[in-house]
Amino acid sequence: MAISARNVFAGTVREIREGAVNAEVSLSVGGGDIIVATVTLDSLTALGLAAGKAVTAYIKAPSVMLVTGDDSTKYSARNHLKGSVAEVKTGAVNSEVVVKLAGGHDVKAIVTNEAVSELGLSAGSAAGVLFKAGSVILGVSA
Repeated sequence: MAISARNVFAGTVREIREGAVNAEVSLSVGGGDIIVATVTLDSLTALGLAAGKAVTAYIKAPSVMLVTGDDSTKYSARNHLKGSVAEVKTGAVNSEVVVKLAGGHDVKAIVTNEAVSELGLSAGSAAGVLFKAGSVILGVSA
């Protein structure tokens, strides 16, 4: 299957926390990186999600926000992963920024050129990636 999402992570379900409508699913994607997704209880059942199950997480690049600076700010986004900028591809209005996470994974974000400039993003600079748990799509092999 081909997919347009720029960020694809193979992993295993680490933990599931069920609520009244949704479930929070924590995934180990290797290298110590954890991704959290929220899915409906119907999706939890339909996908057969349980601890230890192999799963793939998909996050579209425009859903990824970038942050720099100290860690004193708290965010509502459930996923906040740290790394450094590996590459910046500048376009006419937007740039694709590739952040290499501490665990070795690459995360791609599409942000405005203005944001790249304001955040001082360039190869080698420290950066964090933020994305909401609701922006993570989970898939399992049939």
